[in-house]
This record gives sequence, structure tokens and C-alpha cells, in this order.
Amino acid sequence: MRLEIQCQNRLGLAQEVLNVLVSYQLDLRGIEVDPSLSRMYVSFPTVNFEKFQELMAKMRRITGVEDIKTTAFMPSEREHNELSTLLKTLPDGLIAVDIKANVTVINDAALEALSVEHSAIAGQSLQGMVKGFNFQRWLEGDDVLAQTRRLEIHGKRFVADILPVMVPDETGHEILAGAVINLKSESRLGQHMVAFKKGDQESFNTLQAHSNLMRKVVREAKKMSQLDAPILIMGETGTGKELLARACHAASSRTGKPFLALSCASLPDNVAESELFGYGANAFPGTAEGKKGIFELANGGTVFLDEVGEMSHQLQTKLIRFLQDGSFRRVADENEVKVDVRVICTTQKDLPGMVQEGKFREDLYYRLNVLTLALPPLRERKQDVIPLAEFFIARFAARLGRKAPKLTDSCANFLQNYPWPGNVRQLENALYRAITLLEGFELDKEHLQLPSYNNDFGYLEQDFDGTLDEAVKRFEANLLRKLFPAYPSSRQLAKKLGLSHTAIANKLRDYGINRKSVKI
Repeated sequence: MRLEIQCQNRLGLAQEVLNVLVSYQLDLRGIEVDPSLSRMYVSFPTVNFEKFQELMAKMRRITGVEDIKTTAFMPSEREHNELSTLLKTLPDGLIAVDIKANVTVINDAALEALSVEHSAIAGQSLQGMVKGFNFQRWLEGDDVLAQTRRLEIHGKRFVADILPVMVPDETGHEILAGAVINLKSESRLGQHMVAFKKGDQESFNTLQAHSNLMRKVVREAKKMSQLDAPILIMGETGTGKELLARACHAASSRTGKPFLALSCASLPDNVAESELFGYGANAFPGTAEGKKGIFELANGGTVFLDEVGEMSHQLQTKLIRFLQDGSFRRVADENEVKVDVRVICTTQKDLPGMVQEGKFREDLYYRLNVLTLALPPLRERKQDVIPLAEFFIARFAARLGRKAPKLTDSCANFLQNYPWPGNVRQLENALYRAITLLEGFELDKEHLQLPSYNNDFGYLEQDFDGTLDEAVKRFEANLLRKLFPAYPSSRQLAKKLGLSHTAIANKLRDYGINRKSVKI
């Protein structure tokens, strides 16, 4: 049995408690005192209920005893159990040695990493089995300081934190009692780095959603992430479509599986097809063996198709079949492959308009347009601009090892009102350049070096050259070149612009715009 006795700090009180136990011929198994809490703990063999009531009554009559109650653990037992549980569950190897470098404590993770039994290493010197560090010489040194070293044990490489263990002597001075070694294997370090990098980019927590528009998107995305149907994310360039896709994957049941991406706009059709679906043996000259594609490699996970509006009709057809039942054939291979993959697509194009024009398959559009997220441009979510800016500033300053500069009021106002045609990516890049070159501790709008921008005409030249008439003609020529492929005759173009046929014909001739100069 164990008792917790709340008492005063009185000389001889513990002896009187022990005398009560002796009077009942009970062996003392343990006694602990915690003066800071005015607590005393005693442990003794179990007694019957009547004797226990008598014993408790006698102890309560001792001067200075304020309260007594039973407890499940003595403080030392609780601490021992906590330490034992921690050592067993800790995924990294932990070894304690004495001042002779002999192993006194070793946890299961360290035994597994070293491929040894407890009986083979307990009490043995660690020096003989470690390459890369002399524990004996370090422990015998005049100034024993913490170390981080790369070690090799039984042919396996580790990064080790080696920490001295100091205990106070009777005079209060600390003396060396041994050391603790925390081992991290190459695979564990790799897991840490992956988690560190993923944590920075693959979570809904990293999305700055202060505006109502963005909060609505995140709220819907969290619900959609739990489903297996395709997700179509629409938004302008730089709005963070891939970041949102990764967050959906991380929040789904597929989070432990691969997330593989392919840009549909950056690869030729034949290359994109082989990247997505793989190819069989001898599919191409010099390829004796087949290769798995992204869909096979991502089995159980997520495939991210960036800018699906750029996908060719041939690939669209093959993607439709894959979305039906998850099966496909590799390029130049007759064998059927079936996988479990979720598809997340993004586009900045007008897919319904492309469907009307016959540039995108209608059946594919309706298969992709099951769960849709529309990411608003940054200019429509102004409440997110300053939180995003502060987030980027803090991150870039930390990378550079400096204190995060403060945004001046004029800079904050400028950021808030700038239209950000490049959206979040443009904001991030502008701040990265500014923080890198900044010499002071305040970030002003002059440090951003952003070009002037107008929603109707785009970027404006900082150093305008020429007359108003020349500028008008440049704008007029650019507008006619853009419209001519859609209205490839002077009559059609005149009708569109509300001008006479003769006026448009003269302008086309003046600017050299015709079927040869403009690809139709």
C-alpha cells in the first residue's frame, strides 16, 4: 500500500509515522519526502481493512499531519514508469554510459538500430564498437562539452548528439557522471527532412485565409479532401493552386502515399503520355525495359495535373478512360494496368468556353468538374495581402538569419492597393528580393521595386518614351493583331470594332497586318 501524507515540515514527524508502522509490525518498503509540496510518501505491505482504519487513525493524530490518502504510485515509481515508457516509445536510439563509457541504459530503438541483444551490450564499453568518436578520451578530458558527431556502429552510420550527464555533489558543485548519446540514422534524418519540408508547404495551416472568399475556399477544400472524386482547381497564375492541391492531399486518407505532379503545358504529347502512363519494353529505340508512369508510381496516392486545359485531345481521350475505372495500358504495351489514384487538376483557362469551341472534350470536362474550387486572385482578397506579406517576410528573414523587418505604413498601404497581376507568387518574389537586398530594419515601398500596373493595360513602362500619338498607335496595332485571328477579314473586324470597312482596311495596311503576318 502507498500513502500520501500532507504534513507540516516538523523535525521528527517522519520518525513518528514510522513508529506507527512498526507498532503493526509492517516492513517499510519506501519513504519519500517532497518539502516543496509539504508531502511525505510511504509504502508498506497491504493490510486488512480493519487494521488499515486503525493505522490511518493513529497517523492522523500525529501532530503536524493535516491529511492522508492512498495513492497509486510513489513519486519515484511514477517517474520510473514515465522514463521507461519514454525510452520504449522514443523512435530514436538512446544510450547512457558511465564515466568509463560502459553502457548503463539502452532503449529498444538503439538495440534495433545496432542489431544487438540487450545482454550483449549492457555493461560493455561502447568504445570498442563505435567508429568516429573516442568516448573514453572525451570523458577523461578537462572540459567535457556537448558534441554532435557522425558515428559508425556495426557498419551503420548515424548522427549522434553526445551530452554529458552532471550531478551535484555535497558541496553543490557538479561532477561528471557519464553521458547520454542520442542516435539518428540516415533514414530517420531523411524522414525529418521530408516532414520539415512538407510541413512548410503541405497543410491548410500554411494557407493565409483571412478574407471571406479564401476562408470559404479552405472550408470547401477541407470537405472535398475527404472524398475520392477528382478535384478541379481554377484560378489565375500564381494564386497557389498547387499549394491548395497539396493541402488537399495532406488532409486526405492518402496522405502517407505519393503526391506526383505533371505539367500538361511543358511537355510534348508523346513525352507527356509516356510520363503519365509509362511504356512497355522496346517502346522506343534503346529502351529494352519498360518503365512505370506517374499513375503507377502514385498508386494509392494523388496525381496532380497542372494546367489540364493544355492537354492534347489524344491524352484527353486516354485520361477519360482512366477516370472511369482506374485502368490503362502503357505506351506500346497490351497489358492492362489498374491503380487506385485520385486526380487533382488545375487550370487558368476558360474550360467551358474551350468546350464550346471544341478545344476541350465535353465528356472529360464533366468528369473533372465534379468537385470544383475557384481560387480568387489576390486583388479580390485584400484582407489576405498583409498577413501573407508578414508570413513571407518572417520566413525569408529566418532563412537569412536576421530579424524580420517591420513594414512601414506606406509600404503596407502600397501592398494593400497594388493589383498583383502575378498574385501570391508575385508578392512572394517581390518580398524575397526586397528582404535579400534590405540593409535596414524597416521595409518601405521603395524597396519593392515593383513596376506600375493598371488592370486595363497591364504593366506600364517606368521610363515612357515617345509621344501620345505613338503610344496610341502601338496600342492600336497590338489590339488589331490580337483580334485579327478571330475576325480574319476587314469586314468582320470592322463590325466587331464598330468602324467602317475602309477605316479598318487602311489601319491593317498601315500596320502590316494580314494573313501572312498573323497566324490564323
